[in-house]
Parts: sequence; structure tokens; C-alpha cells
Amino acid sequence: MPIIVDIDVMLAKRKMSVGELAERVGITPANLAVLKNGRAKAVRFTTLAALCEALDCQPGDILRWENGAPAAD
Repeated sequence: MPIIVDIDVMLAKRKMSVGELAERVGITPANLAVLKNGRAKAVRFTTLAALCEALDCQPGDILRWENGAPAAD
């Protein structure tokens, strides 16, 4: 998919675990993993806003478009 999810990058910059982020955002670690690994088909704006608040970042720090990226199954 041409949309790349960079949650791992932000987690590393913030020295935060997936479990801690999931708890702060209010989603399960399994659902966060689906998003983090690029397998999500959609993300709610409320979830994106919660991720940005928890990571103290902008949406563009988490999501980016990459021309020519392979499509997800």
C-alpha cells in the first residue's frame, strides 16, 4: 500500500513501548499492531488524534505516502 505507517519510528524516538502506547490511546495492543504493521484498511480520525496526542507529534509524523509502494493484500 502506498501509505506507510511510521509508528515504530515515533515509538523509538519517544522511548515508548507498544503496550504503553496502546494503553494511552485506548486500543488493544493487537489492534495497534495491525495499524503499526501496515495491515489496517482504515484508521479513525479519533484514533489518529489520540496517537498524535500520546506521541506528541503530527499526523504526518505517523503516516506518509510513498509513490510506487506495493499494495497490501
